[in-house]
Amino acid sequence: MHPKLEPKINTMSVDPMVSIFSGRKSRYLAEKIATSFGTTLGKSIVLDFADGEFQTSYEENIRGRDVFIIQSTCPPADNILELLMMVDAARRASARKIIAVIPYFGYARQDRKDKPRVSIASKLVANLLTASGVTRLITIDLHADQIQGFFDVPVDHLFSSNIFIPYLKQLNLPNLVMASPDTGGTRRAANYAKAMGTGFVICYKQRTKPNVIEQMELIGDVEGKDVVIVDDIIDTAGTITKAGSLIMSKGAHSVRAFCTHAILSGDAYSRISKSAFTEVVVTDTVPLGQFNDKITVLSTADLLAEVIKRVQNFESISSLFDLKK
Repeated sequence: MHPKLEPKINTMSVDPMVSIFSGRKSRYLAEKIATSFGTTLGKSIVLDFADGEFQTSYEENIRGRDVFIIQSTCPPADNILELLMMVDAARRASARKIIAVIPYFGYARQDRKDKPRVSIASKLVANLLTASGVTRLITIDLHADQIQGFFDVPVDHLFSSNIFIPYLKQLNLPNLVMASPDTGGTRRAANYAKAMGTGFVICYKQRTKPNVIEQMELIGDVEGKDVVIVDDIIDTAGTITKAGSLIMSKGAHSVRAFCTHAILSGDAYSRISKSAFTEVVVTDTVPLGQFNDKITVLSTADLLAEVIKRVQNFESISSLFDLKK
């Protein structure tokens, strides 16, 4: 059984003014969050029309309540629109607070202009959420920390380290070394290495175009080591499987990957199956499209339920992520 966040939720202290709802994409996770929090998921429906439009509706009174709406904004874009409509409906139904719980914040990789005449889509999504009536945002492992500054409302940026590190410790790997699949993830790998009391290595990659890697080199020694690559998103799995192969070719004893958001598009499942990885550990922020015997899924439900409780009780959230503990 996978480790759960401590302390466990005290169901006797549930705020009666809290209502937890979910969009269709994240209902599987929202039900677990509500159970961990000590309540049941609120009643809401989405009506689909013949022309492709849809309508969201709350089927219970939410006037004066603190409404938590759980929905990852992964593709298709209807998931974002559904969330926006649920927020708008809650505002028009006189909810006191509207907190968007977005386990996976889509479009986070479009956080800057990397060439002329392109949209900064993550800022656009932030503007839309704020304009619709969101009063607070809770999310996990943003691709870029600066996205928090795109919002004019409080953002609780959570980290999957609370879920991954206990599981990693259970593996008892004798010669552990952390790794980053690219230079952009160096800080993440360094934080994990500090928490585990070990070193880390870096894979340096050059791209010719998005999702296509031209060259990759390894910075650091992995010979005889049990290497764990950490990243926030695993999309086509091209980068991370190439990093795994490179690490094994340099004499590593084993290689694993820990990635928060399992987008797994294109040939990702096939690449993972054929990869050098002993195991690929992900969370349930995004539902898996198919079964893969190399993939282990850890739940974020207890973490999110605990954060919802702390938001309501005005308790510290940052103390949950003190790696020194």
